[in-house]
Amino acid sequence: MQKIKDERLKLKNLQNIRITYGVQTLGILGILIYEWVTKGIDGMTKNPLWFVFILTSIVSAFLSMDIGVAHEGTNKSPKKGLIISLVILTGSAVFLGILGTVGEEFTAFSGILLGGIVFISGLVPVLYIYHIRKKNKNEDSNEI
Repeated sequence: MQKIKDERLKLKNLQNIRITYGVQTLGILGILIYEWVTKGIDGMTKNPLWFVFILTSIVSAFLSMDIGVAHEGTNKSPKKGLIISLVILTGSAVFLGILGTVGEEFTAFSGILLGGIVFISGLVPVLYIYHIRKKNKNEDSNEI
């Protein structure tokens, strides 16, 4: 098998892969929705396709972050973006933690646990974007 050298064919191949990924994702979602309707939410989340769907969604989101940061303007400060993101993330985690204590069966521990999980889950993408922005800024300053 030979390597593709024509840029038009490379672009067409990438478009075909994107369409295939979309059809595959819709198929997985269809199966998961069927499981949800027939067996409930517990039956859906116990299906191995649930893990595959969540994993591919996370990988796709991280790969999209790299593309989005690459097309940003170079005049943005990575530290300013990091501080703003951390403030918003902390506020969201505290708000959801407080909401997690509302109700008879919920305790302060469940609110702290929910807030902590949201904060840690949000911290990973925030630091990843900061790393990409910092790397791009260093590359731009080295070119000059």
